[in-house]
Amino acid sequence: MARVLRAAVANAGGLFSKLPIPVPTPRAFSTSQFSQQAAGTVWNLGRLNHVAVAVPDLDRARAFYRDVLGGQVSEVAPLPEHGVSVVFVDLGNTKVELLHPLGNDSPIASFLQKNRAGGMHHICIEVDNIDAAMMNLKGKKVRCLSEKPTIGAHGKPVVFLHPKDCGGVLVELEQA
Repeated sequence: MARVLRAAVANAGGLFSKLPIPVPTPRAFSTSQFSQQAAGTVWNLGRLNHVAVAVPDLDRARAFYRDVLGGQVSEVAPLPEHGVSVVFVDLGNTKVELLHPLGNDSPIASFLQKNRAGGMHHICIEVDNIDAAMMNLKGKKVRCLSEKPTIGAHGKPVVFLHPKDCGGVLVELEQA
């Protein structure tokens, strides 16, 4: 197929005949859960665990993902230590985490004051050694929002990275 594309472009002439045509290469499938290792570290970046979405109405959002999209939706789980109620939508290869404030002091309450309709709040990526990841990232001037990991919604240690150090995205690292 790449040969056919090159021939078609070469015969077309003009500006496009000078452009290189990328040849698709098949990706090797890795059976390793942790495929990315930061250079010179003792921790590995793993799979995308979830994308978190802040919602102003948790029951309505839960019904949308369940009844309209046909998703497998969990029950509401209050997490008072984090100031949120959560619902997980299982997508097979990852999850969507629906977040709703639990009280006025919730970080999600302040997010929803700025974004009344809700929206993407953070992404969560698994790591195989959260303590080593935190130490390594601090050395690279990536700010962690807490000094130590806390226990997250899955009952595992988590830490959030400052969005200003992560291209504008709030990143949660979770111990796999």
